[in-house]
Formats: sequence, structure tokens, C-alpha cells
Amino acid sequence: MTDRPAAVPRPAAALPSTNRRMALLVIAMSQLMVVLDATIVNVALKDIRDALGFVSDSDLSWVVTGYTLTFGGFLLLGGKLADRFGRRGVFIAGATLFAIASLLGGLAESQGLLIASRLLQGLGGALMSPAALSLLTVVFPEGPERNRALGIFSGITAGGAALGLILGGLLTDYLSWRWVFFVNVPIAALAIVGALRYVPESKDETATGFDLPGALLVTGGLTSLVYGLVKLNDDAVGTGTKVATFVLAFVLLAAFVAVQLRVRNPLLPFRLFRSRTLLGADLGALLVGAGLFAMFFFVTLWMQVINDYSAIRAGLAFLPFAFVVGAGAGVSANLLGRIGPRPLLITGPALAALGMILLGLRLEPDSTYVGVLLPSLLLIAFGMGLSFVALTSAAVGGVGQQDAGIASALLNAGQQVGGALGLAILAAVSTARTESLFAGQPRGPQDLPVFYDALVTGWSAGFVVAAGFLAAAAVVAGALVTLSREQAAAALKEGAVAA
Repeated sequence: MTDRPAAVPRPAAALPSTNRRMALLVIAMSQLMVVLDATIVNVALKDIRDALGFVSDSDLSWVVTGYTLTFGGFLLLGGKLADRFGRRGVFIAGATLFAIASLLGGLAESQGLLIASRLLQGLGGALMSPAALSLLTVVFPEGPERNRALGIFSGITAGGAALGLILGGLLTDYLSWRWVFFVNVPIAALAIVGALRYVPESKDETATGFDLPGALLVTGGLTSLVYGLVKLNDDAVGTGTKVATFVLAFVLLAAFVAVQLRVRNPLLPFRLFRSRTLLGADLGALLVGAGLFAMFFFVTLWMQVINDYSAIRAGLAFLPFAFVVGAGAGVSANLLGRIGPRPLLITGPALAALGMILLGLRLEPDSTYVGVLLPSLLLIAFGMGLSFVALTSAAVGGVGQQDAGIASALLNAGQQVGGALGLAILAAVSTARTESLFAGQPRGPQDLPVFYDALVTGWSAGFVVAAGFLAAAAVVAGALVTLSREQAAAALKEGAVAA
């Protein structure tokens, strides 16, 4: 069955230019909020751990993976709901849910409520983000004005992660970790009011269905899988429960595949994967996410738990990473039309893998930031910058123009899901390594140096496995992506906002 044709948006020229600028402000503000929340909590993790009594890194990782799981799992559904029921309405619903979830997270006095609020935040973000991008194409007519708006949207997406680390540090140090959640409430409220005032409603009149069961099955299956990985080293959880968790994950994911093959409007059209290039890009994005997300988690804990960095100092320590990612992306965009994406998709993840393995082999409790951490961060950052643009062009260029939207959304969802799975796997690996070195030993204040040494050794094991994920991304993308340089350059123009 062929996909339905893309909707023709309502002409935007009738909107006054002031209204278009205000609409762009509303949409950009909402996208910034969604992107920020993928990183803003990282530098607050130590304070959250202390306040709510998280014992293991595996359990603490849910504060990050809870958001990325539901965001990635429901992202494709969010786009289809926006097409079917109206983009502004779904955007407002997502912003409302995001605000409620953020308020609950800020008020949370238990680990369970905080994690539940992060799951809800991810769902709200999955409704907002695709609707916001669609609304941008409705508000701005095709041409230079739309291109400028899309450039702003892309810049916010690219820079929001770095801003999240800095803002998270400021809020945590000068107010409280709870404000990394509370700050979203007034921003979401302004976005809702602005959307009602300045953003026109639009929907795809040809949209006929959406796959809610598919979204629930895949997200439920992934959540069960992540839970099983997180509890793998927890002696308080019985073997039978662990096995049952993995069996449930397998059953739900198998049911998801069965539904996708039978439903009329599948969440994930498997026919897209007949394109080797798209398959290579999506698998590459999943593996890159798996290798990259845990690095922020573990490095932040090394800074704050082992070396007593303040939250703002930890956030600022990642600034060079953000700048070098941007520089790498610029180099990648310039080279794409000359050499095509395949060399970049081999070189980028390979450089990142080298940086990660060096981090795993060299990091110690008393390592210096400039001598050990920074060189690895810069290698990883430049490799990721080379990779992200090439992945986008490969995903969009690997399919026909009518499928470019779902291809870019699928790439984004794959990276988020990969990040959640990777963090769960690497947290399990690091916890197992730490416990093997420190099991049964006394844990009084006098034993902290020994415990810290075991903790960092565990994180180092995680970095080594992360390097394996990144190296696998280079192999997979190099083997499958066949897009020519001309096709890649054209695809980059079409998919410039896919990140």
C-alpha cells in the first residue's frame, strides 16, 4: 500500500509579518524546551540522587532514560496525531502535558513519582516536537523566509543540549534541582498562550488513521527491556522476575512487529527498510545514541561525585564539547557534496570511538580535566559533528521525497531509543564491574577512596562498551550507506531540520 500524499498547508502569506515572527518565537521556545530536557537534568543528577535516595547508578539512570524512552517511542505517533487532529491542537496538548509533568517532577518526593513525571514529559515532547516543525511550514511560505525560520529551528535543536547543561547548572546551584523541572511550567504556559494567539490551526485532510496500539506496544516493550537491564545486578529482584521482564519485552516487541505488518496505517512502514541507505542511517543513529548518551551520565557523576564539581562547573565543562560538535557539523556539511556521506559515517563514529576508548583506559579518580577528560571529549565531539549531518542526509536521501518526513522522524526516534537502551546496558555493565571489585567490603567513610576507585573502574568499563557501540555504527553505516554525493547534497537541503 502506498503512503497518502503530503498535505498542502494553508497559505501563510495572509498572516501579518508580526504574527509570523511571534509564531516563530512560540515554536522556537517550545522546541528549546523539549531539547533542553534531554540534558538539563544531567548536572542535577547528584543532587537528585542525594535528595531522593537513589542507591545505584542503574536506578538513577531512569531519570534520563524515562524521558528518552517515551519521547522516542511516541515521536512517530505524535506526528501522525498532529496531521489527523490538527497540529496546533496537538501542540497545545503536548505543551500542557509537558507542563503538568514538569510540575510533578519538581514536587516529587519519591523516586517513583520523579521517574513517572519524566515518562510523561517524554510523551508531551513527542506530541509537541513534530507538531511544531509542521506548524513552521504552515506559518511561513516556501522560500527564503521559511528557510531562515527552519535555520533558526535547526540551530535551537543543535545548541539546546549545551544550553541545557549550563542552565541546569545555574538552576541547581543557585536555586535547587527542582527548578530544572519548575522552569518548564511558565515557558510551556507562554507557548500555549502564544499558540492560541498567533499560530493558525492546520491538519492533513487526507489523514485517515494512526497506530496507537503500535506506539503502546513498542514503548511498553522497550520500557520492559530497559527495566530488565537496569535490574540485572539488583539482588533484591528475584531471578524469576528478571526472566519474566525480558520475556514480556520480547512478547511486546514481537507483537509490535506483527501489528506493523497487518495494520492499515502502520506507525513504522517496514517497506522503508528496503533502502539499504536508510537502514544503515537508522542503525547508525541507534548505535551512536547508545554510545553517546551514557558518556554525559557517567562523566557528570565523575565530575560531581568523585571530584566535587559544582553543578554549574560541570555544565561549563561540557561547553567545549558543544562548540566542537558544531564545528564538526560545519565541516561535514561542506564535505558532504564532495565526498558523500559514507566516508563521514565511517570516520565520524571511528573518531568518537577512539575518544571513548581513551576515556575508558585513562580515566582515574584523580585524573585532570585538561589532561585526560578534555582531549577525549573533543575527539568524541568532532566525530559526532561529522556523523550527525551525514546521518540526516543519508536517512532523507535514502527514500523518496514523499517519505522524507517519516525518514527524518525515524532517525530522531532511533537515536533517542538507542540512547535509552545504551544507557541501561552501560549502567548494568558499570554496576556489575563496580560490585565485583567492592562486593562485601565495608563502606564506611574511611573506605571512600577504595569505593571511588571501584566506581570509576566500573564507569571506565562502560566507556569501553560505548566505544564498541560507536565502532559498530561506523561498520554498519559504512557497509550499508550507498548514497552518492549529489544525492546527499540534495537530501541535506530537504532534511536540514531533521536533527
